[in-house]
Amino acid sequence: MTLDLEQKAEMLCSKTKHYLITTMGRFAEEADPDEFFRALSYALREEIMINWLATTRTHVKKDVRMLYYLSMEYLPGRIFSNNITNLAANEMVRLVMHKMNRNYHDIVEREADPALGNGGLGRLASCFLDSLATHDYPAQAYGLRYQYGIFEQQLWDGVQIEAPDCWLIGENPWEFRRDLRKVFVKYCGHINPATNIHGDEIYGLQGFEEVWSVPYDIPIIGYSNSNKFSVVTLRLWTTKESPRNFQLQRYNAGFLDQAAENTTLTDVLYPSDHHETGKRIRLKQEFLLVSASLQDIIRHYLVSHDNFRSFADKVRIQINDTHPALIIAELIRILVKKHDIPWKMALELTQAVTGYTNHTILSEALEQWDQHLLYYLLPRQYKVIERLNHEFCHLVRSKYPANEEKVRRLSIIENGRVRMANLAIVGSHKVNGVAALHTELLKNSVFKDFYELYPDKFVNVTNGVTQRRWLLHCNPELSKFITRRLGDGWITDFSQIGKLANFAADLASQEEFLAIKRKNKNKLIEFLNQHNKLRNASGQIISPSPIIDVSSIFDVQIKRIHEYKRQLMNALHLIMLYYELLENPNHQRIKRTAIFAGKAAAGYETAKDIIRLIHCIARKVNKDPSIGGMLKIVYVENYNVSKAEIIIPAADLSEQISAAGTEASGTGNMKLTMNGALTIGTNDGANIEMRQAITDQWWPFAFGASSEELAEMKSKNSYRSRDVYEQNPQIRRAVDGLRDRSFAVSDAEHQVLSDLYHKLIETHYGGAPDRYFTLKDLQSYYNAQKGVEILYQDPNKWAEYAIHNIAGMGIFSTDNSIRNYSELIWGLTPCPSDDDILERFRHEYSTIDVCRII
Repeated sequence: MTLDLEQKAEMLCSKTKHYLITTMGRFAEEADPDEFFRALSYALREEIMINWLATTRTHVKKDVRMLYYLSMEYLPGRIFSNNITNLAANEMVRLVMHKMNRNYHDIVEREADPALGNGGLGRLASCFLDSLATHDYPAQAYGLRYQYGIFEQQLWDGVQIEAPDCWLIGENPWEFRRDLRKVFVKYCGHINPATNIHGDEIYGLQGFEEVWSVPYDIPIIGYSNSNKFSVVTLRLWTTKESPRNFQLQRYNAGFLDQAAENTTLTDVLYPSDHHETGKRIRLKQEFLLVSASLQDIIRHYLVSHDNFRSFADKVRIQINDTHPALIIAELIRILVKKHDIPWKMALELTQAVTGYTNHTILSEALEQWDQHLLYYLLPRQYKVIERLNHEFCHLVRSKYPANEEKVRRLSIIENGRVRMANLAIVGSHKVNGVAALHTELLKNSVFKDFYELYPDKFVNVTNGVTQRRWLLHCNPELSKFITRRLGDGWITDFSQIGKLANFAADLASQEEFLAIKRKNKNKLIEFLNQHNKLRNASGQIISPSPIIDVSSIFDVQIKRIHEYKRQLMNALHLIMLYYELLENPNHQRIKRTAIFAGKAAAGYETAKDIIRLIHCIARKVNKDPSIGGMLKIVYVENYNVSKAEIIIPAADLSEQISAAGTEASGTGNMKLTMNGALTIGTNDGANIEMRQAITDQWWPFAFGASSEELAEMKSKNSYRSRDVYEQNPQIRRAVDGLRDRSFAVSDAEHQVLSDLYHKLIETHYGGAPDRYFTLKDLQSYYNAQKGVEILYQDPNKWAEYAIHNIAGMGIFSTDNSIRNYSELIWGLTPCPSDDDILERFRHEYSTIDVCRII
């Protein structure tokens, strides 16, 4: 029987009331918003559970090749509202809210953003899961369930304060605790050498620490406008919910920190590694993810197999950056010790199933672990790495005799450090970069020696974002605009978006686009006025955000704060603009609202100094009546997915200004462009491919030196930031503003801003100043910004450019990325739920759903 919308809404109302009574003891009219949110979530998830069961049972029945995705980070954003979008249930849920006298946005905002990641790495992983589910790929993902996230960012008079992100303070209706799947992870101890039946050395362990890890599952549903959809499981491990991890004897002896260490392993993402305890916890976290997940993967495989002959065919493991690289050593160890597989075969199996995605070319971001710490915490795994490295170095010597320097560069263990990227490359069958330039830099620079040794291992898979979250969900007005012109096929096949270019020159389409953008900008202004308050040095809220003119250009830079992303260059440009507005009353400038958001790593002092600089500039500029409100600067506190969903649709200008050759890909650029922002950007990361797809005709604000130019200056040590400073009066004045107390009002601020000056002009931690070429590109950036202002004064022409930019984004969907991964790396085939299995579960559910005990 097919139900109409009214009938479905009535059933959902009844279900919601049922859960309010049976789980909370409340009538519908009594329930507070939190209770209503949970009850409605329970009602909706019943439908999801049926498909979840059908998806997993289908995979087992058909014995398909499975992808297992390991990442230290996920940033799914609010799950409730995204599920409504992917179920194509927005209209029905809004009708339910109306019938039950509830406000949709009030209920949606009861859910906290899951604090499982930090930036693009985590959001990319979540976009991948959406695409895997939407296109029916058999997959399961693994991560850690961080109790307090990375941190909640608060800005006290411009100073970043890290507070716990208490996202789990209330019940999360979208997670399922799975005690029957708990596993044990072993650390430390003393090894006992032995041999397996093949004569390979194996290791027992005595006197170890055993940590219990309990999984929580989150269903990630694929988009469908029917009741048939696939569900990917995101399994998150926690040590917080395992009381046996608490060491009472140490507690009673007065060692409180040691007693709680294993209980708190999953408390915080990326604990500061500026001290030994932080390093130890980080390494323990990474191995917890690896060991727990691998035990689960092997258990899942052995459900359908009684030996490992099919393991290389049925299993694919993708490690997202180097954090899970220990899976290579652990998988070899398990196969050799627990399953009596010869070492050579165990290594071949490991390489056959494992793929490694690299996300950085920055040497400081390529993980290395102290070999003594690794041996202390993971002695058995270290021994595996040691043997693997010995054999690999022997292979390199045989191929490159008398070239010990090359052996040293390729070695996994070198100078007392274990190089995790080298381990990942040696132990994988494919290594991929995440943008064309990034992959070329890996092959020709960062991993050049490995590429010469294994040229077939290296492939490129350019990142993407899911258009369902980052257009359909977060920008409904623009989505309707597109659907009215193209139909709704673009939701699952984003290549269709290219046809939008046919409407770019249409005046009516331009006017409608501009009206939608204005509506989204008003929505952001309302959000900032209500939620983005300014705090004083004691953390007290003292004033609201500045008054913003909706007609001003919304100039947006939202991303993790890092020197290579060059928020500092943006800030210096704003100083230049401010001085120009002060000195030239007859200026031809337009109104500009500069919007920043992003967290600095807890131990990254320079990044924190940049945030403080932006605050100091904003404080002076926003209150200066002499510039007539021409420039406003806003820093959005505690940036997360939900805030991005408000900022991105409102953006006019997307700042993608990293030093060329430093950004692996960038996905914020894709989200902003999909939502109709124009990019001001360097030729870096995915900007290059976006520019090619959109074409130079509609990519007007490129600037800056190329990666080749910057690489040459580095190699020749020929760049002198002081020369730029001394030869360009406008730049010199802006940089001097960092040390002449133009923006600092206290000695502490003066010290912070002066430090930034020194890092630009004099020295940077003992090395060359301005290591990311901020001053080198500043004049080019300034000139490009003038071009921005000229184009913005012609709204219809701006709209034409923006629509062409949206139309050029077809290949930058994670649907396309996942298809490329499947073809180039995983060999994965879509596997929709078996119709008979799905129908059986639906029938059984509909039968028992009417049952009552009395």
